[in-house]
Order: sequence, then C-alpha cells, then structure tokens
Amino acid sequence: MALLTGSAQGFLKLQRDTLPAFRGIAVSADLVGAAQMILSDYGQYEAALRVNLYNQYFPVFELGLGKASHINDEVTDISYSTKAPYFRLGVDVNLLKKKNTGNRVFAGLRYGYTNYKVDISHPPYEDPIWKWETAFDVSGEKCYQHWAELVFGIDAKVAGPLHMGWTARYRRRLFHDDGITGKTWYVPGFGIQDGTSLAATFNIIIDIK
Repeated sequence: MALLTGSAQGFLKLQRDTLPAFRGIAVSADLVGAAQMILSDYGQYEAALRVNLYNQYFPVFELGLGKASHINDEVTDISYSTKAPYFRLGVDVNLLKKKNTGNRVFAGLRYGYTNYKVDISHPPYEDPIWKWETAFDVSGEKCYQHWAELVFGIDAKVAGPLHMGWTARYRRRLFHDDGITGKTWYVPGFGIQDGTSLAATFNIIIDIK
C-alpha cells in the first residue's frame, strides 16, 4: 500500500511539473480612469493584456489614452489641455501559495512612457512694470516622460472567466522633458504631477484560456 501511495504521489508530482508554462491570457479594463474622465477634468481610458505563466508570473502590457482639459484654474487662471496615448510594460508575481484557485495576490513592477503635447494659456493681464497688456500662450509644446511604478494588487474570481480586482501603485518619474513650460500639470498615464505619487485602478478582467 505504501508503494502504491508513493507511486501515486510521484505520478501527481510528475503531472504537475509537466504542466505547460503558458496558462492563458487575460484582458482587462480600468474603471477608475474612466470615472475620472466623467467626473473631473482629467483621466484616462486604459486596457491591459496579461499573460499567465505557471499561474505565478504575469507579464503585462497596459495601453491607454490620457486626457486633460483644465480651464481657468481658480488660483492661477491658467488653462491647460493635453491628449495622448501611453503604455506600460511590466510583470506581476502571484504571492499566494495556492496558485491554481483563480484568486491572486500579487506584487509587480511597471515601466511607463508617453510622448504628448500641451496647450497652456493665460488671459491678458497688465504688466506690473510697463503697464501694458500681456498674455501667455503655448500651443502644441512637445513633452515626454518615462516613469516607474511599484504595484500591489488583488485579483478575485467572480464566475467563470470573469474576475474583478484592484491595484495600488507608487509612481516615480525617471526621465522627462516638459519643454519650455516647466513642470506640466498633467501627464497622460502618470497623472497630476503636483499631487500624490500614489494611484489606484479597479479592473474588470476576462480570462481567456
């Protein structure tokens, strides 16, 4: 009996070890950025493609369109607008011991990049020294930004291929060019630069085997 038990255990281990590395892909959409687009003057539409390797490693490609239209700021009276695509590349690692339940707790890294143009304007105002009217107007100023993100998230199975999940992210810019404008107010895919470095997503996910 012990011999049979040992053989069965060996067979199960062999079967587990010979499972294919590729376990499917998943597509997802973020609802937080879409809600921002509706409720505020900036936000993004974002989708992602994720590859499942051994139910443990998940290479990720995120693609989005970020947009801001901030008119007549209450403090500075400056108007700011931009609209551009962005992408992120990275990988997540499933931290759960039980890898095959369909639920995941993961940590990961992202590299992000966007190339965008900004329009910035200020209504005419009186120069305090020369007393003539002057205005500030920048149109189509070219900018770019590279950044990194640390990611922590949860992915829970709802029913069948449907999952829901969220991520919390810490973002830090790496290389950038803000043109002649100084520090641009909003960067597509990165967010408000004078705000917090923390961000979050809430995702609807479909697993495709």
